[in-house]
Amino acid sequence: MRRKLASAILILVALCALFAPAIAPFDYDRQFRESPHAAAGGQFLMGTDNLGRDRFSRLVYATRISIVLAPAAAAVSVLLALMLSRFSSLTTLCLSLPWIFLFIIMRALLPLDTGPFASILLTFALMGVAGWAWPARIFNASIRQIRQSGWLLQARASGMPSRRIALIHVWPHLRAIAVAQFRVLVPAYILSEASLGLIGLGVAEPLPSWGNLLAELQRPQAVSANPWILAPLGLLMLVMICLEEVSA
Repeated sequence: MRRKLASAILILVALCALFAPAIAPFDYDRQFRESPHAAAGGQFLMGTDNLGRDRFSRLVYATRISIVLAPAAAAVSVLLALMLSRFSSLTTLCLSLPWIFLFIIMRALLPLDTGPFASILLTFALMGVAGWAWPARIFNASIRQIRQSGWLLQARASGMPSRRIALIHVWPHLRAIAVAQFRVLVPAYILSEASLGLIGLGVAEPLPSWGNLLAELQRPQAVSANPWILAPLGLLMLVMICLEEVSA
């Protein structure tokens, strides 16, 4: 029952993200200069930020970025892991690198005028490239185990072509592992983007993401003035709990 409820919530959040233009009452970057820090209610469901932008609209568009692109980055990692799993030395080298610090350095080296859409692609592309090593190690161990299995030796002894063995016998085993790794990486990348946005190294303004919306939490006085600032954090926690429940 809990798994079905979690799945329904995730589907609802994903639909809201995909149909953000139809759900959000305003564009994410529209400014109401006469209404900065407006209270929740009336025209603005969750109030406005310091630039007079509608918080609810920005939260809806932020959900689109975080929910849609994190699975894309996870898919890139899993695909790279499948292709590079045979290179054990390269996998070990990548696992030994402090990727979070390298990521922060590379992201910080970008020009200050980097466009928001370029920052989106770069942020999630770097996540996808940096996160392949762990699933690659798991794939490598599984492939070694499969090579030593009796059914594989029997298939080879019977003269079955290598391509047929790979597609019919080996791939079903690796597919289950790939799905499991994908499910693990999606919440990890959502949290990674949120963490980078919190320190100003994620998706660039004026595009909203859960990360740069959470940056407002660094001002406690703003939270006390408008508790709706906590909405991105609440939604992030809800999605994480639902993903954990679905993956269990």
